[in-house]
Amino acid sequence: MSLTLTPLQNFPLIKPGDDLAGMILNTLKLPSLQLETGDILVLTQKIVSKAEGRLVHLTTVTPSPAALELATKTGKDPRLAELILRESNAVLRARPGSVIVEHRLGFVCANAGIDQSNVDENGATSSEWVLLLPEDPDKSAAQVRAKLEATTGKRIGVMIIDSHGRAWRIGTVGTAIGLSGLPGIVDLRGTTDLSGYTLKITVVGAADELAAAASLLMGQAAEGTPVVHVRGFPYPLREGSLKELLRPKDQDMFR
Repeated sequence: MSLTLTPLQNFPLIKPGDDLAGMILNTLKLPSLQLETGDILVLTQKIVSKAEGRLVHLTTVTPSPAALELATKTGKDPRLAELILRESNAVLRARPGSVIVEHRLGFVCANAGIDQSNVDENGATSSEWVLLLPEDPDKSAAQVRAKLEATTGKRIGVMIIDSHGRAWRIGTVGTAIGLSGLPGIVDLRGTTDLSGYTLKITVVGAADELAAAASLLMGQAAEGTPVVHVRGFPYPLREGSLKELLRPKDQDMFR
């Protein structure tokens, strides 16, 4: 069994309204890759958000009283604080330099996933542009997958990932925030290990494991490889969604 991850090199810069599926197919031609049934494409959220026009210029944002209070507590730009609040269900922790929220999509992350790096519009350098996460990453993944499958006739999976920190370890890792056509989790409870022991609690975060592997190739700065082709995923493809990966609040010991 082998797992092969291939970053799509020289992927073009994305502008609002771009056809990601078409651009992926064009870029696949460069390393002479052809999609096969069972393949997965992993996309960074940044290109999805850009294509969907999720760019916001901070000059268009008016901070609310709650945003002004959050900005005072954290030292963040009040306009950014306003966007964080708009994109969140709740602020869980706040201190100078950090805001941890429950994002409106249900997961816990810093700054509501709002990105301020490499997000300038039309090549213009400006720290005033910020990028929000996709409105519905599962839907975004499904739309890209549908176009790719319609063109190629192959049954594939598509996943959108972002870089998240973790409550119990240092460092960011690639994390799935949207998926279509592949499992979020693989439940191994009831199966046996090599010693014949029946597993009772093992549930594998398969999508997050693959997201972390793809993130190694995508990088975190100026690598310019926002799409990774995956072949050899060790679990059967099926319909999946972000909800599988979200821990219920009553089981979350870190809140």
